[in-house]
Amino acid sequence: MNESAASIQAIAFLVVVGLFIGILGALAAGHYLGRLNISTETETARTRLTVVEAAVFGLMGLMFAFIFSGAASRYELRRQLTVDEANVIGTAYLRLDLLQAQAQPALREKFRRYLEARIAVWEVLPDIEASSRQAAVAASLQQDIWASAIAALEASPPQATIMVVPALNQMFDITTSREIAALTHTPLPVLLMLVVLGLACSLLAGYVMAGIKTRQVIVHTITFALIMTTTVYVIIDLDYPRFGLIRLDFADKGLIDLLARLK
Repeated sequence: MNESAASIQAIAFLVVVGLFIGILGALAAGHYLGRLNISTETETARTRLTVVEAAVFGLMGLMFAFIFSGAASRYELRRQLTVDEANVIGTAYLRLDLLQAQAQPALREKFRRYLEARIAVWEVLPDIEASSRQAAVAASLQQDIWASAIAALEASPPQATIMVVPALNQMFDITTSREIAALTHTPLPVLLMLVVLGLACSLLAGYVMAGIKTRQVIVHTITFALIMTTTVYVIIDLDYPRFGLIRLDFADKGLIDLLARLK
């Protein structure tokens, strides 16, 4: 694992720990404020505060739902694009049969090397530098495959051009789709808003727990902080499926199986 990958994981760990500590602090502050006001707070004021608390907690629930839904949708898109890439490479490889027989062996070998590089682009993550190197190898092979295919098409039947060129275009275009999908995540301002909202809810939750016994407060406080922190972590981890505990490696099986057939 290189330094950049290690730094990403270290930052993620610090963010989670910092959020957990922040929620505990907000709960403690809320509990302290609640204890200060509990003796002077009227029933009417308590009722009005309950309405405000319900609105804030409801907004937090909506935020969690929308952000989690977006992360899950992007996870599914990345999985589907991986399957699609295996399909388009397999189709392009089969259409090499339309080219001149003497041009096919060299092109098939380049296809195998290209597929190996494309698999490695994602397998080496979270090593970002190694992934970039493999992406550069794949990009170079794209140019070689295209040049060799165009040269072979000059002496091939006209229908070969109609079948081979679109297949190659699809094979090359989907790499851009996968790269952009891998770079698309929940916007940072949205995540920051979620964190701020979580801290605000923690403050309100601590205020509400002001009348609870100390031992019960500790249990509720730790449970609340763990649930909030775990939920935020799962959302972030789902949005980066090549870096954390939630992985997308199983989707590479289509590419790996295709490589085995090509050999």
